[in-house]
Amino acid sequence: MSSRSGRDYLESLRDGREVWLDGERVKDVTRHPAFRNTAASLAGLYDLALDPGHAPVLTGEDGRLRAYGIPRSYEDLVARRTAYKTWAEASYGFLGRTPDYMAGGAAGFAAVPGAFTTERFDGAPHALAYHRRLADSSLYGAFTITNPPSAPGDGLVVRAVAERDGGIVVSGAKTIGTGAVFADEVIVGTIEPLAEDDVEHALCFSVPIDTPGLSFVSRPSYEGRARSVFDNPLSARFDENDALLVCEEVFVPWERVLTYRDVGATAAMWWRTPAYLNFVHQSATRFWTKLEFLAGLAVLLTRMNGTDKLPQVTQTVGRLLGMVAQAKAFVLAAEASFEEVDGGRGGVAPGQEISFAQRIMAGELYPRAVQEIKLLAGGSIIQLPASAQDLLHPELGPVVRKYLRAPGTDAEERIKLLKLAWDALGSEFASRHEQYERLYQGAPHVYLTMQTWAGGAEACEELARACLDSYGLEDGR
Repeated sequence: MSSRSGRDYLESLRDGREVWLDGERVKDVTRHPAFRNTAASLAGLYDLALDPGHAPVLTGEDGRLRAYGIPRSYEDLVARRTAYKTWAEASYGFLGRTPDYMAGGAAGFAAVPGAFTTERFDGAPHALAYHRRLADSSLYGAFTITNPPSAPGDGLVVRAVAERDGGIVVSGAKTIGTGAVFADEVIVGTIEPLAEDDVEHALCFSVPIDTPGLSFVSRPSYEGRARSVFDNPLSARFDENDALLVCEEVFVPWERVLTYRDVGATAAMWWRTPAYLNFVHQSATRFWTKLEFLAGLAVLLTRMNGTDKLPQVTQTVGRLLGMVAQAKAFVLAAEASFEEVDGGRGGVAPGQEISFAQRIMAGELYPRAVQEIKLLAGGSIIQLPASAQDLLHPELGPVVRKYLRAPGTDAEERIKLLKLAWDALGSEFASRHEQYERLYQGAPHVYLTMQTWAGGAEACEELARACLDSYGLEDGR
């Protein structure tokens, strides 16, 4: 068994899936200018796994991608993180929901299949089959687990509208399907807390992207708006897309239903299994990589501008490198504080307390890092030629090359670096990433509240209480 090739992956996307953009149905995401480069970048990840130099890192002894494995030890966690890092570096951290993200979630489900078993419905064999299906065929799984704004009874949120002998019929919508248009399957569920009696929306299932009645409405494509890779080096290649998922009487076979009409199981699949902790492990590794890229960008900018020796500049770069070290430390600490899953029967998972804390750090740190680098770059990232065509023009080119060079750097190299910086820091693509990193693991009011019960509060209280109890009024004499 081995990972599929990039060519195999691209061919799998030509399945007639219903994707909409700008009022147009996209016939083929592998050829459409709004999606083709990102699809090719994702295909490159699969090819990396077949490359002899990378295969030992990205795949296990069974030939499967390492991300699909259930870690049984600290060493397994480190090996999986090394695989995560390799893929993250291929997109400089800008592709977040790559196939290894949901692979970790599927491994989490398989680690504790009992979380899917209830009196009314037993989704355990389906969860195990989902993991096996993804792992055996190196499938790209995505999810849509956020509800659109709705009022009770308005029928906007995905729900079952009928039951049949072979499965259920579902209708409704879910939002922020990141990467879904590039995936093989999509999980449709909810991670938001549901009222105890809201069994109508308490369901989760996974279906192929080309399922009849299933459609995706894409947000604006930054790749589609890119002038060229030279002008938009990140957005032209790494726009993973976010889409609205719409179900119009979609038939879902019972064997693809993971939870059904059970609020407890619909929540437990994320929180009683290590699925969510596995998500954080992948995303924290990617975040660390992304900060490395941004810090490197800052170094290149200051050296080109000749400001790298100024004390205030070196301090800012030092602060950025400190942020990189923080991001790295959270990953290593989560691994080192690993916890047994289901009494050891489900292997191990990164430590919950550190994993939850990483969400707070990342959401607060990323905007600060972007702001610091913007200040280092100054106005130079604004005054740029409209496109590479200005440099290539026989009359205009020499003018641009004369006036937009810098000491020790010719105009082409200077413009190339500044366009990369703008794409990472100031473009619409960059704004999406800043907002996305703020909310990557949920809204602050959710994850900050969760941190209070993730562990540590009682120990902190006990230490403060010990100090308080170590003296009394008699010590005031």
